[in-house]
Amino acid sequence: MTTDESAPLLEVQGLDAWYGAAQILHGVDLHVRRGEVVALMGRNGAGKSTTLKAVMGLVPRRHGRIVFRGRDVSRGAPYQAARLGLGFVPEDRRVFTDLSVAENLEVGRQPPRRWDDGTPVPAWTPERLFALFPNLGEMPDRPGARMSGGEQQMLTVARTLMGNPYLVLLDEPSEGVAPVIVEQMTGMILELKSQGVSLLLSEQNIRFAELVSDRAYVLEKGQIRHHATMQELAADEAVRRAYLSV
Repeated sequence: MTTDESAPLLEVQGLDAWYGAAQILHGVDLHVRRGEVVALMGRNGAGKSTTLKAVMGLVPRRHGRIVFRGRDVSRGAPYQAARLGLGFVPEDRRVFTDLSVAENLEVGRQPPRRWDDGTPVPAWTPERLFALFPNLGEMPDRPGARMSGGEQQMLTVARTLMGNPYLVLLDEPSEGVAPVIVEQMTGMILELKSQGVSLLLSEQNIRFAELVSDRAYVLEKGQIRHHATMQELAADEAVRRAYLSV
């Protein structure tokens, strides 16, 4: 598939999404370019996680258009998006508790990929992931059920990377995990960014988002209320007070 190098890697236009009869997203527009980290910011219930799930096809999308690498995926199933190189790391982890760390990683394995210009997408192996997440390297045979929440979070990220994605949807990476895990997540995101992989992450912690993100969209009640560079958002006290303060 050939795409325009100047076009966004992911473009979302007018996205509406529902849970049952309740409409959660109202005309969400956003885009992510190659090698860019974009944060979806907002309070609890603003629609951040729903946006990621809707892009992946995990919740009903009745209106709107989603284009990934030049292909319209608005009506596609989640497995089709994954095969195209769109990775998803859910907030609730969902590791296979009966499988070992190494077996969980094998579940996520996909063939190597290349960009349209021939540049290889970073090819992830268990060895590379163990270097990125040393905790996992110390427990390759441990069942998922015997891991801490933070370790499960790392394993979920690592399993997604085994698919060699062009872009990763990362849901609340710093939520409810120990500071040392947050530090490793920061290093992982910056490492991916340095290699040209894009990320769209939902996040409430503006300090964490400021460390890793280039731009930010601010959601409130399922609508984009503000869009700026991460540096501009961090410096805009009025916007942070209006949409991010508890």
